[in-house]
Amino acid sequence: MANKEKLFSEFTAPTRQEWIDKIIVDLKGADFEKKMVWRTNEGFNVQPFYRKEDLEGLKTVDSLPGEFPFVRGNKKDNNLWYVRQNIEVTDVKEANQKALDILMKGVDSLGFHFPGDKVSKETIEGLLEGIEPECIELNFRTCQSKCVELAKILVAYFTAKGADLTKCVGSINFDPIEKIVKVGKPAADKIAQGKELIEVLEALPKFRCICVDSVDLCNAGAYIYQELGYALAWGNEYMQQMVDAGVPADVVAKKIKFNMGISGNYFMEIAKFRAARLLWAQIVSQYKPMCQHADKCPNHTPEGECRCACKMNVCATTTTYNMTMFDSYVNLLRSQTEAMSAALANVDSIVVTPFDKPYETPNDFSERMARNQQLLLKEEAHFDKIVDVAGGSYYIEHLTVAIAEQAWKLFLDVENDGGFLAQALASKVQDTINATNVARHGNAAKRKEFILGTNQFPNFTETSEGKKPASPCCHCCSDETTEIHKLEGSRLASEFEALRLATEGAKKQPIAFMLTIGNLAMRQARAQFSCNFLAAAGYKVIDNLGFPTVEEGVEAAMKANADIVVLCSSDDEYAEYAIPAFKALNGRAIYIVAGAPACMEDLKAAGIENYIHVRSNQLETLKEFNKMLNI
Repeated sequence: MANKEKLFSEFTAPTRQEWIDKIIVDLKGADFEKKMVWRTNEGFNVQPFYRKEDLEGLKTVDSLPGEFPFVRGNKKDNNLWYVRQNIEVTDVKEANQKALDILMKGVDSLGFHFPGDKVSKETIEGLLEGIEPECIELNFRTCQSKCVELAKILVAYFTAKGADLTKCVGSINFDPIEKIVKVGKPAADKIAQGKELIEVLEALPKFRCICVDSVDLCNAGAYIYQELGYALAWGNEYMQQMVDAGVPADVVAKKIKFNMGISGNYFMEIAKFRAARLLWAQIVSQYKPMCQHADKCPNHTPEGECRCACKMNVCATTTTYNMTMFDSYVNLLRSQTEAMSAALANVDSIVVTPFDKPYETPNDFSERMARNQQLLLKEEAHFDKIVDVAGGSYYIEHLTVAIAEQAWKLFLDVENDGGFLAQALASKVQDTINATNVARHGNAAKRKEFILGTNQFPNFTETSEGKKPASPCCHCCSDETTEIHKLEGSRLASEFEALRLATEGAKKQPIAFMLTIGNLAMRQARAQFSCNFLAAAGYKVIDNLGFPTVEEGVEAAMKANADIVVLCSSDDEYAEYAIPAFKALNGRAIYIVAGAPACMEDLKAAGIENYIHVRSNQLETLKEFNKMLNI
């Protein structure tokens, strides 16, 4: 130990400024702020490194796991979460058999989704036959107007079965506001039913029923701070309405469940869930929830305020927004890191969306893979054994506070503008998220937001094999039109997929030929860029080692029946090669110059109109090429 202490004393810890000075030297004159500081969609800057002093003044590091405000998790001694799988019920017996099967394969939380006309004693008896309600989490989603009836059936069923009602864990998904936001359906009048629903479920203290489905916002393209800020306002709307209806604040809070999405931003999603617990605890505490079991439960303030009520219950679902139909196995990588984010952030349950969801009803294989993704995190990575792994990470602690600040600003804006319900009825929430979705699609079109396998590094030889984008399905949604706007979010890859499917449906697959010439490094780099760029439309790309003259390159392109010829060289050499190649091609194929050379105006004056480079709008450019190809 003495030797170690001596070793450390011989080295002086570099200061922040010394680190920055070293980075500036390595940047070789480039601007530090432009090159190294990242401006997030959430509206704050992220530095390239963080140090211990960055934690000074952050309150998130003051509390312990399991303690108010629960930023470090609701539990003190483990990080267990429910592995949940949802089942769409069309046939009750088949759904029951499937439930029994997956319970033997690692699932300990079931989500049954069925339309309102199936709500009956017989349905529940059939679905839960052979299932012990005390041993797993049971969740139900049905028509909003049928939730109270369903609750009565469940209480009666559990009671008749002789189950210990205090050990039954689960939820009924009552969320009328979701219908307003998601499909523009005026359902505000149904919120009042929440009071009766809570009263019916008083017999099941661990059953939650007032739900906040902000996963819909995530799947519609919302930024992280938007989902969180709106989710808090959404939950607060229900808190206020139920308290005003006469339900005690502690009772309401213990019946609220947040169904949130998980996007692909790994570290920021970890921070989002930590910030969510922090802020929700503060919101609930303002209602002064009083502990009704102060003699038995020590988790209350000296004044008797219930801290258990301040715990946020979160079911996290991996998003469909960034999933793709082409190169769909990449979806496994996306959902795996997303599930890791949620697990490390100490959520209560996780649903991993099967990788084939964008184009078909998930099959047995994809559902098995989705289950195993969580089981790997538990059984092999042991994520369930350690509480708040992220705690103390300078970076994540900073992100937690930064996201909390941005989400809190949005929350206050919503509250100051009448609350979440008023904004949803006025379509303000939907319009904001839809605008974000449009902006993100625009960024994807310009490759500012990468979609691996779609707008970046597509699989050159892949075909759809009959796959088509799946249509969204929603129970109990009528076709009635209202003045309320709905979420319009489509998957980020959807426009590229439509383009590629159109190309695939053409009589002939277009061939893009790389006419590489001149500087070896530049021609290779530009050929690789161009191949990736054009293959995103489903074109067959032909790369080449290089040609001694443009005439030989053009001749080889014509022998290959090329529909597109891309000149790949250096900026300096384009002045020499571009016009001769254009003349040699003589309109027999679409001619493209890879890059934005200084001589571009001269080339345009010679009639060369097509250029692809890093600043190109890839999607719009490819659409134009398809028009030229009569696709």
